[in-house]
Amino acid sequence: MKLLKPIAYGACCLLLCSGLFAQTETSVEDDYLTSVQDVIITELANSQEYDNKLVALQYLEDAVKGGKASAEQRHALQSLAGEGVTTKIRTNGRLMNNYPDIRAKACDLLASIPSEESKSTLLTIANEDNEPMVVSAAIRSLGSIGINKNDEVVNTIEFIQHKYAALNPTSSLAYDILDAYEKLAPTVQDKNAMIQSISEIATNYRFATPVRLKALGLLKELQAAK
Repeated sequence: MKLLKPIAYGACCLLLCSGLFAQTETSVEDDYLTSVQDVIITELANSQEYDNKLVALQYLEDAVKGGKASAEQRHALQSLAGEGVTTKIRTNGRLMNNYPDIRAKACDLLASIPSEESKSTLLTIANEDNEPMVVSAAIRSLGSIGINKNDEVVNTIEFIQHKYAALNPTSSLAYDILDAYEKLAPTVQDKNAMIQSISEIATNYRFATPVRLKALGLLKELQAAK
């Protein structure tokens, strides 16, 4: 397992460099290169080594933001988003793959893949993760993706806002919730629950002043849009 990290990292570097010459290769060679990349990234993402997962994320970030991620690579990214939440590895009862920074980064990258599949993954993480930084990342990406059929996403965000306001009020999470509300507002069918949620943030003095001011500003925008 430990040999995988340097070998896979070197292979990724080689593959990335070879991409510079992609225009001179045939389509068959391109397909072969992509399939090899898929295998390496999948192996890195599935490895139990934390550093291997970081290498996978580094490559996936370039692929996703460049619009070149294959289906296998998108699946690997979704898997990393659930590392330690939807996929758990235990040794003697101890969770061994609880990597919130990996999950948060993967959730942020999913914003660059606006699809129903990405939305579903992010909703699962937002509901099941207990780390505010990961939940924030999932909500940020849900807002950026903008898919909100039957108010499913907004209702989930509203539930999360109530949960954390009662148990662990976090200003950064509240700010990301407000930002997602603002982006999703044009898609919301019934705005009453969302407005109530924003009002609760605006009047909760456990949140930082900039967060409450943002909530008040958003309320004014929504009222003006009626």
